[in-house]
Amino acid sequence: MKNWKKLYCHLLIFTLSCLLCISPTYAQEKIETNCTQKFTASQCVSKWQQILPELQKAQVVYLGETHDSQIDHQNQLKIIQQLYKGNRKIAIAMEMFQRPYQDVVNQYLAGKITEAELVEKSEYKQRWGFPWEYYAPILRLAKEKRLPVLALNTPSEVTRKVARQGLSSLTPSERKFIPPIAEIRTDNQQYRQLALAAFRKHQAAGHGNSESAERFFTAQVLWDETMAQGIAKFVRANPNYQVVVLAGQGHIIYGYGIPSRVERRLKGIKQRSVLLSVPSGMITQKEQAIADFIYQGKGGKE
Repeated sequence: MKNWKKLYCHLLIFTLSCLLCISPTYAQEKIETNCTQKFTASQCVSKWQQILPELQKAQVVYLGETHDSQIDHQNQLKIIQQLYKGNRKIAIAMEMFQRPYQDVVNQYLAGKITEAELVEKSEYKQRWGFPWEYYAPILRLAKEKRLPVLALNTPSEVTRKVARQGLSSLTPSERKFIPPIAEIRTDNQQYRQLALAAFRKHQAAGHGNSESAERFFTAQVLWDETMAQGIAKFVRANPNYQVVVLAGQGHIIYGYGIPSRVERRLKGIKQRSVLLSVPSGMITQKEQAIADFIYQGKGGKE
């Protein structure tokens, strides 16, 4: 049980972003050399003005974060503010809230509950746990500007069960917060390779086996498919809105996680992806862009 609990925490808190995480200090010190050494100059940008025109053309924009980087969250807020200046119809889709708590998020946005009640009633600390103040300014902006906020994530109870027992173990009541099983596609071999590299790090510490590795990947994909379904559903119902997605880098890199699954549901949709830290400590696939942009803003005001 302890081994599974440790595996689940590894999945819940970092998932693939465990391969990508770098500390805010490291990001600031190494930012100028690491990006252009590993990626093309066209991907590496240091000012939001360089990417804003392209982001404004997209219906879905992904802002891939390192969860424990305060600078990443400051830059998310900055980019949302700039997009809002040109388009008042912005929706913010967040990995940080789980689907069953959409109504709680809506109550906060409508002024029916306080920010403290939002944190408590959404079980934010138990289900996400990174400092609330990293995300609070974004929620406050959404409330002030009356922007929809989408609670995207799979309930942690469901993700945990899939990581332990597989998709077939889910009951009908557990399946109501996820896409149909037939839509949960695990056939991307490149994505599998990246996911299992993360799992092997865990396995090297003496936890897990080949069966649990496969369930690990399935749980990761379930997470992606659930978020993609939520985004696609909103876009279909609100085609005049731009959706800004806040999620870990691991769900966005190479388009494997969420973007390709949104595209599968909404053929031809215009999407753009931005990583908010320089990816570090992972396998790069040089024949394919890891994202449209790697934003090297320092946080705060520019």
